[in-house]
Amino acid sequence: MKSRTIEHKQTIIDIIQKCDVCYMGMIDQNNKPYVLPFNFGFDNDSIILHSAKEGKKIDILKNNQNVCVAFSTDHDLRYQHKDIACSWSMKYRSVLAYGKVEFIDDFEEKVLALNVIMKKYAGKEFSYNAPAINGVEIYKVIVSEFEGRAYGY
Repeated sequence: MKSRTIEHKQTIIDIIQKCDVCYMGMIDQNNKPYVLPFNFGFDNDSIILHSAKEGKKIDILKNNQNVCVAFSTDHDLRYQHKDIACSWSMKYRSVLAYGKVEFIDDFEEKVLALNVIMKKYAGKEFSYNAPAINGVEIYKVIVSEFEGRAYGY
């Protein structure tokens, strides 16, 4: 089976929503790649993320907002013949999302964004106190391009 491109938008969204973790790639000030795992939310072609207000990733993102976010799911090891190493492969579905990070500063927008994340993992929305909202950095990746692939499905 050959890799195949996924172009149907709803299939791409389904893959993203099935994932528990995404990996965001950034380029630091020394032109070195930097990749981190994130819990996330997905809403209207935006990937919602949160973290501490300070640190290496925040410094990188404030300097260069261009990112690539990777999603991968439905991993299944398979083979055509168990004794032939080259016949082994991994089935998967994946999406790459390219875009720019936009920081969210407005209190109410931060609450809405956090609830996109919490609804994904907890299935419900929450209320938050001001210190919690003010103490967290919320940002979203405005996706300009998706690339979907599947192998073995």
